Amino acid sequence: MDLMITLSLLLNIAVLVPVCVGLLANAKWAVDVYGDATPARGILLAVYIAIGSISLLLLVLHDPKPTAALLLVQVIYKVLTPLTVGKLTNPVVISNLCIAAFHAVTLFLIWHGAHAKLAS
Repeated sequence: MDLMITLSLLLNIAVLVPVCVGLLANAKWAVDVYGDATPARGILLAVYIAIGSISLLLLVLHDPKPTAALLLVQVIYKVLTPLTVGKLTNPVVISNLCIAAFHAVTLFLIWHGAHAKLAS
């Protein structure tokens, strides 16, 4: 469980740092994938910075409860993206589904670890 928590948080950081930099720099790939700079894209950037910052903090704190809360919210919004975007071929949708699957495994292990502690 501890390894998966660490890997999920590192995955968040590894993905979000270049994405946030690309969005801030208005890189061509960011415009191609996320569209032109708009207030909505700015709001998404703020959410990404928050998730990345909390992930970094949770790496230091190493507490499964707030980590589970963060990952659960991420899994839900990432699984919803094909519905809100309207297609499965968008690179953000594809990466979101892959990351959601990874985080779902971590959540499963956190859940089992919590139940194992209660049973003992």
